[in-house]
Amino acid sequence: METTFLKSILDNDFYKFTMQHAVIKLFPKAKVRYGFINRGKHVFPDGFADLLRRSVDALADLQLTKEEKSYLAHYCPYLDPTYLDFLQGYRYDPSEVHISQEGSEIKVTVEGFWYRTILWEVPLMALISELFYKANHLIRLNDEAIKNLTKEKIDNYNKLGVSVLEFGTRRRHSYEVHDLINETLRTHGGHSFIGTSNVHFAMVNNRRPLGTHAHEWFMFHAAQYGFKMANSISLEHWTQVYGGDLGIALTDTYTTEIFFNQFDKKYSKLFDGVRHDSGDPIEFAQKVISHYTKMGIDPKSKAIVFSDSLNYEKVKKIVDFCQDKIKMSFGIGTNFTNDVGLPAMNMVIKLTETKPDNTHWQGVVKLSDEKNKNTGTPEMIALAKEVLGIK
Repeated sequence: METTFLKSILDNDFYKFTMQHAVIKLFPKAKVRYGFINRGKHVFPDGFADLLRRSVDALADLQLTKEEKSYLAHYCPYLDPTYLDFLQGYRYDPSEVHISQEGSEIKVTVEGFWYRTILWEVPLMALISELFYKANHLIRLNDEAIKNLTKEKIDNYNKLGVSVLEFGTRRRHSYEVHDLINETLRTHGGHSFIGTSNVHFAMVNNRRPLGTHAHEWFMFHAAQYGFKMANSISLEHWTQVYGGDLGIALTDTYTTEIFFNQFDKKYSKLFDGVRHDSGDPIEFAQKVISHYTKMGIDPKSKAIVFSDSLNYEKVKKIVDFCQDKIKMSFGIGTNFTNDVGLPAMNMVIKLTETKPDNTHWQGVVKLSDEKNKNTGTPEMIALAKEVLGIK
């Protein structure tokens, strides 16, 4: 079976680099653990762990090129030159990734310093997905069919007059499909396609990469500073590093209701908007509009980035509600990069434990607006709910 390789160290989601930059500045001694969760109960064939091991080992050869460094310096001026120098010297260390297989189940964990291991999550998922389809000899739609399907989708979004981002690295069918999708979106995107979260393909498109931060940023802060302070200190640290840049705040690490109780006027004014990643999008939009109105801020001056399992029908429903009330854009992932005539994989790699400087290992928790998306041990989830007053 052919091993799958990544072609660039920038073949990753942008928020991994922006968080890495912040972690280096603020938490250089913190350690973390990540774990693979097979939500879709996918059956992995014999020898899959060995295939994945070879692909992971090959990542050690990747390094930032001079052209890639120049690209980041030009399009991302808020990334310090010292960070770009660090990234140029950074190499993936495959010994940080532990892979095993029992029957049709695989176990993948990552452990090490946070500033190093933070880059593993997305490429690992992309490799698992691509190898899964190869190892099971599953045949996708041909290139022309995928191009036509993508063109039809972006044509519909153009007719809706909405801004669309490609967010599909982690569960893509393959690098080749991802490349096809971006080429088609670039060619036929019109006013709707505003870019991708994948830094490599953003560079290919000669556009700036898009993204800010992820749940793990808030999950770590909860372990370091406590559940009650996690949202506010996470936002404060983000603004400490980036000022007013990268100003879309993620709301649902400890439920949206808790977040908006702590999203005071300072942060509401400073951040350009918020991201929706779980729960009912219309209810969420209502909460956001109500929150800004209560703060004396015109909701039309702010934005919501919707990014939860979107397709055209969901986007249309959201647009119908939000039109002329608040700015919006849509991060579309799997529906772009893994709509190839095969069932898309349902999996995640999540932060599971952290070891902040001079402390012990501690489990972390995410309390999504959808209960089945909660992560953490039952004991830690119960503790977080008790502390935050969530029934």
